[in-house]
Amino acid sequence: MYTAINLSKYIVFKCIEDGHPISNLQLQKILYYIQKDFLCRDDLAFSDDIEAWQFGPVVPNVYYHYCGYGAMPISSTHETYEVDSTDKAVIDTIVESKRILAPWTMVAETHKPNGAWDQIYKKGLGNHHVIPTDLIKAVG
Repeated sequence: MYTAINLSKYIVFKCIEDGHPISNLQLQKILYYIQKDFLCRDDLAFSDDIEAWQFGPVVPNVYYHYCGYGAMPISSTHETYEVDSTDKAVIDTIVESKRILAPWTMVAETHKPNGAWDQIYKKGLGNHHVIPTDLIKAVG
């Protein structure tokens, strides 16, 4: 298991190295997809909470770490990370399939009716509430 910050540093580095830099919004959604994948294999990618924010699931400490980029692609590649090569294979597949989607397509995916975000956000009543991992696993 990783911290979400450590995992995000790897994701950002990979995307820049591959010539596909991503925004903070895209990073948040990719982290969510990775966590869901790990949960479906009865594991946790990271221990940090994911919260229901207006534009979808967010890992707050990762959001604040990269918020200085606004909606622009994150360009920081000088941060260190540690990710196991076996996990990289799984993570890379998710990153490569999701980073090509438009950010608002990813928002629409994570906002699906009766999905985990939708059940917690409740039209704003659950803004910034934690999305339980069992709910992410069950309904994504």
